[in-house]
Amino acid sequence: MIEKNRPAAAPADDEPDLLRDQFRQLLRYRRLIGAGIAVGLLGGVYLGISTADTYVATADIVLRAPTDDPFNPSLAPDKAINVGSERQVALSSSTANEAAKKLGVSAKDFAALRAGLQVTNPPQTMVLRFTYTADSPKEAAKRANAMSEAYLLKRQESLDATRDKMVKGYKDQRDPVAKNLDELSKEIARMPAGAGRDAASSAKTDLQSEVGGYNSKITKLEALDMTPGRVTSAATAPTATDGPGIVMSLALGAAVGLALGLLAAWVRLVFDPAPRSEGDVARALRAPVLGYLPRDRTGGGPLLAAGEADPRLAEEYRSVAFRLAYDSRFADRRRLLVVAPRGSSETAAAVAVNLAASFAETGKDVLLIEADLRTPVLASQLPTDAGGRPRWSQGQGGTPAPGRHADSEWPDGRQLVVDAGESGSFDLIPGDRARNVPRALTSARATRLISEADAPNSTVVVLAPPVLSYADALALVDRVDGVLVVTDPRAIHRTDLIRIRELISGAGGTVLGAVLHAPLPGEKRGKGNKGGAPAAGPAAPAKPGNGVPQPQPIPYEVAEPEQHIPGDGTDTVALRTVRMGRR
Repeated sequence: MIEKNRPAAAPADDEPDLLRDQFRQLLRYRRLIGAGIAVGLLGGVYLGISTADTYVATADIVLRAPTDDPFNPSLAPDKAINVGSERQVALSSSTANEAAKKLGVSAKDFAALRAGLQVTNPPQTMVLRFTYTADSPKEAAKRANAMSEAYLLKRQESLDATRDKMVKGYKDQRDPVAKNLDELSKEIARMPAGAGRDAASSAKTDLQSEVGGYNSKITKLEALDMTPGRVTSAATAPTATDGPGIVMSLALGAAVGLALGLLAAWVRLVFDPAPRSEGDVARALRAPVLGYLPRDRTGGGPLLAAGEADPRLAEEYRSVAFRLAYDSRFADRRRLLVVAPRGSSETAAAVAVNLAASFAETGKDVLLIEADLRTPVLASQLPTDAGGRPRWSQGQGGTPAPGRHADSEWPDGRQLVVDAGESGSFDLIPGDRARNVPRALTSARATRLISEADAPNSTVVVLAPPVLSYADALALVDRVDGVLVVTDPRAIHRTDLIRIRELISGAGGTVLGAVLHAPLPGEKRGKGNKGGAPAAGPAAPAKPGNGVPQPQPIPYEVAEPEQHIPGDGTDTVALRTVRMGRR
């Protein structure tokens, strides 16, 4: 046997289903995705137009290090040359100045000349690639070749200057030694044979060896091959523009824009506090989603959906009633409390009325109790006839005076019969504005009234105010067998649904499920009223087909605008005028 107050188990998470559900939720943010695609297309158009008249020419240069034996395998060019430094030299202003002289570029166009050059180094090579971008194919090739030749010339000058400086340094060191050698040679020629001449001859030999070393170094430097490099691929005039073309640009822009739009939608989805799907609602309430009411094509409609031109709404109500009837937690005693989270109770009232009609259609004795004693309106919105007293009041005797009831507090013994058309009929205990709402809802008479469901083949449906706006619903939770939450998933946060479940569980009740619906006509999506029931004027009384005027809500005084306190009980809910369905 299932324990009455135990919350329903959370639905099992199937990873593929969750992924599909998340992808479907991304598609809810079509505006963000569309904006991303639009931005991408604009970028593609800009790319296609900006590169339509752009031409790129490329020249390649292989660098060489100075060497006296180019076939020496022990020589490592990558150790002698820093390619990164050479790339910076190629991009320097000195190289650009040399190219400008050759091209005849004026000083005002010098910056543009440098801006069009790009020098890269393919990995694992000693190659510098000069890429020049210009508006003309011939100009691009001409400037690429000029820049590469200017770089080779500057590198040659730098290498020659380095060699000349080293040769000069060796000569400066050799000349004093050579001068001393000449003077010593003259002295030796004048000296007589003996120990002194032998010592001088030994010193002369040392000086000759030193001068020979300097001469050898100078000769080696002068014999070096100082070629800085060679052009392996000269630039030629390109035959096509550098851009991908307008078609490819648009395709790339659309792909990038779609990725940006999906990313923005995903970020919006992650930080969206509202339930993203029916699965989110079920996980927050730990109860299944019993139905999703279709959007009314006419933007309005009666409380009773049976007999309307569009049968989808009535069938959805029947489906919800069928699922409830086979819930073991509800089937034993059949007491159902219908509430909305906050804001308007219009849809919750429609759900309660149509569930009562659906249960009546299956042959059950249905009693609908309007426990909304702050804004009672069902009596004026439904096609009703006066009926007998409810069973809890039989035998008490007394007949209410015209226009008044036997008791001054709700419930007062009044019972109406609602004609649900093809679905049959059910009883209605209309709400009435009470001086002390909590005392009226927790009274013994209200408890006996709700216990009508204990009779065989009976069902009681109770409509209460929004659970997060008033505590009225929580006062009734322990008297019913389950709670049905009616909400617009885009007008409430997941934390609010969790709070509803915790409040109902703490009061000893069980959430049987949820019924979801689209925003009401005139409401902005996601902008639901979070301060309580919205204020509105009393609805006009409906006249059913038999022409009998329906009971009016008891008139009451409304607080002045400056004195009105939201949620003080003076707010009213205006339900749509009832239309009789086709029979």
